[in-house]
Amino acid sequence: MPPSSRKRRSRDSSSPGRRARLQRGIIILPSAFTLGNLFFGVYSMISASRGDFQWAAWCIVFAAVLDMLDGRIARFTATGSRFGAELDSLVDAISFGVAPALLTYHLFFTDDPWSWLLCFLYVTAVVVRLARFNVEQGGEAKSTFLGLPSPTAGMIVATVYPFFTAPHVEALTGGLPSPQTVGILLIALALLMMSHIPYPLVPRVSFRSVGAGISTVILLMSAVAAVTIPEYFLFPFLSLYTLWGVSRAVGLGLVERLPDQDPLLDVEGDEDEAGAELRSLDYGEIAPTKYPESRDRDDTSEEER
Repeated sequence: MPPSSRKRRSRDSSSPGRRARLQRGIIILPSAFTLGNLFFGVYSMISASRGDFQWAAWCIVFAAVLDMLDGRIARFTATGSRFGAELDSLVDAISFGVAPALLTYHLFFTDDPWSWLLCFLYVTAVVVRLARFNVEQGGEAKSTFLGLPSPTAGMIVATVYPFFTAPHVEALTGGLPSPQTVGILLIALALLMMSHIPYPLVPRVSFRSVGAGISTVILLMSAVAAVTIPEYFLFPFLSLYTLWGVSRAVGLGLVERLPDQDPLLDVEGDEDEAGAELRSLDYGEIAPTKYPESRDRDDTSEEER
């Protein structure tokens, strides 16, 4: 056998093993990002318990970035699985439910013995929203999220501290908001997460059309602002995204409920007193028909007669 044939055979015999190891590595990759999400969620809780609220807030933001990447990697490598979806939901409940709630509790609610119930309400909404997402949308949103996504809600709660303690904002607002204001924020976010208000997905980078190009430019500018001035950008941007979804849903609801014409406008036509249009009916089409058995009996009786 020629040397080239032996080399080719040895290379072919080892290629299935390499392909199997490569495939296992690709499958593990999205789960690795998900576990990184879990790492930052847990470390956020530890930082909050130590009083390092700034780092606790940014850990939740880092967890949200990894949460966005693991889904995109799973779709890009076609390695999405039911296991990955369930793992992602369990991790999101910790990183965007428990971690922001504990951060808020340590910041605003330690003096009131019953205010922790607001944190419980928020965590409950996150868990219910994630369970409903797995049932209604199969763990993957195609075009829109039904209800405010839990990572968005978690980042809004987390970035309250960096935003209101930023130098220019603190000079204008006087520092952190009151516990009552934060409590209202938690209740509003909980209601929005459990609602069916549609929220769009993060657009993909594309220049195939004018609209896609504009969305891509806005996305890139937002990414640059989030990296360079995160304490000034993230909280207002996420709040505007949340309010835009609410206003859009209200607008679409009003448009769908508008009548085709003014109900008080007099319209000439052949109508009765109740406003129903008079139509001529052909009762032959709805007249009762005889069953075949009765028709056969009638035919038999006619023959006998």
